[in-house]
Amino acid sequence: MSEDQGSVAAARQRWEKDVLAPAVDKGLRPATIAPAGWRAQEGAAPLLHTPREDDGCGYLEQLGFPGEYPYTRGIQPTMYPGRLWTMRQYAGFGSAEETHERFRYLLDRGQGGLLVAFDLPTQLGLDSDDPDARGEVGVVGVAVDSLQDMETIFHGLPLEQASPSLTMNGAAAVALALYVATAEKEGLPLERISGTTQNDILKEYLARGAYIYPPRPALRLCIDVIEYCTRHLPRWNFMNVCGYHMREAGATRVQEVAFALANAITYIEACLARGLDIDDFARRIAFNFTASAEIFPEAAKFRAARRLWAKLLRERFGARNPASWMWRTGAGSAGSTLTAQQPENNIVRVALQNLAAVLGGVQSFHAAAYDEALALPSEHSALLALRTQQVLAYESGVGDVIDPLGGSYYVEALTDEIEREVGAQIARIEAEGGMLRAIEDGRAQGEIARSAYAQQRQIENGEQVVVGVNRFQDGTAPDISLHRPSAAMVDAQIARLQRLRRERDNGRVALALGRLTAEAHGNGNLMYPLLEAAKAYATLGEMCGAMASVFGKHQAHAGVLP
Repeated sequence: MSEDQGSVAAARQRWEKDVLAPAVDKGLRPATIAPAGWRAQEGAAPLLHTPREDDGCGYLEQLGFPGEYPYTRGIQPTMYPGRLWTMRQYAGFGSAEETHERFRYLLDRGQGGLLVAFDLPTQLGLDSDDPDARGEVGVVGVAVDSLQDMETIFHGLPLEQASPSLTMNGAAAVALALYVATAEKEGLPLERISGTTQNDILKEYLARGAYIYPPRPALRLCIDVIEYCTRHLPRWNFMNVCGYHMREAGATRVQEVAFALANAITYIEACLARGLDIDDFARRIAFNFTASAEIFPEAAKFRAARRLWAKLLRERFGARNPASWMWRTGAGSAGSTLTAQQPENNIVRVALQNLAAVLGGVQSFHAAAYDEALALPSEHSALLALRTQQVLAYESGVGDVIDPLGGSYYVEALTDEIEREVGAQIARIEAEGGMLRAIEDGRAQGEIARSAYAQQRQIENGEQVVVGVNRFQDGTAPDISLHRPSAAMVDAQIARLQRLRRERDNGRVALALGRLTAEAHGNGNLMYPLLEAAKAYATLGEMCGAMASVFGKHQAHAGVLP
């Protein structure tokens, strides 16, 4: 036995005694509890597989053990045998009342977390009666015009257990203010409010276009949210850096990781410039990535990203708390891969995407509904997507061992390759002035556009097979029941908004909006005046408009796709 191989054996004994055993004492899931200590059910494989004593070279440096640096094999000592991933379904449509009912329906059927979809006007800081909102109210998510709507969505739901993820960026600070005011009305003190704000504005300029203000004041608002949560909301994940949308816009797998980490570096440096300590905020930065049906490369992507983040936080930014080194990520079905042709095929695609993410060690997953290429999910398709996750969790056995792909020659080679390529891209971005500069001059958007074009060409010429689209077509139209938005809902939403404006204390609203405008001219944290305005029932459009009167609104310049 070589010295390195002996070190693996000794290190494993140390990990089992000092790290795994205390975690097991806190409990494993019933399916994995065994009388044989930390091992799985009697006669089954151990919870964790490591190299044999004759092939352990490099193991400790590159892989290590779950719950320990560099976290390649997972951020928790027991991973899914201790606790399954959180099963989220992206939901929200029409009115606050309809969205409340959908959330209640999913929670009653075993969903573990709430992932809130807001309609496009809400994401763009527009009230439902704004002329620019016409035709979009309640279409791709729920319309939220004020605290009144947020109260309706969440009233009576178990908020502390089913922590919501607010999928908002341009108006993320406003959404958080509305939610904090709502949670307090539901009886939760600040220290017990948990959930996530996406709050990743840079990817909006890169991939989605749901921005409001120019990049630099928008970045200020992102840091305001982080600073406020660091001081007042210890359980809130204040940023979900979103590689997902860049991948959906056409980025490659490597670009998804590289651009997301480059964005995260930009946020970290802005926080440090604000005077925050790295260990006070880094542990609450989370991520959201896509998962395609390419099982092994996707699993390797998640493993490489964990290792990259751990090294970045410990070696570059000097974080001392191991919690700061842990790359926590949710994942979601690659919506762009779902097809309107033969939509039932999407059920298989989503199952494979969920499997890829779980094999990669994600903390939560959103399974798309099979009809999402055609319309908002119906109640039936949303439940089927949740059941897909539950079958995988409870019937496949994939969650009964830790990092089952660890040690695969193929997967480890892919993990190393992705880590190298991502590192090279980040180095290039920084040498060229950083991510904010790349966004402002359009270079980063151009790279994603070129990747999207190349991928579409591959599909059109048949190099990349999409079943039912460019091969194995049958020419039949889908025969499924689709969700349709209600025109009456829009009228009711606008009427409710206008009634609110008549009945609230408009003097209190004017004072709150005046303070918000004044603070926007300065350099104070805008979360405080936003909370005051939210509690006064100022509308989302009024709050965003007050800030836009100072910051202006962003217009993408010509030549954004070089």
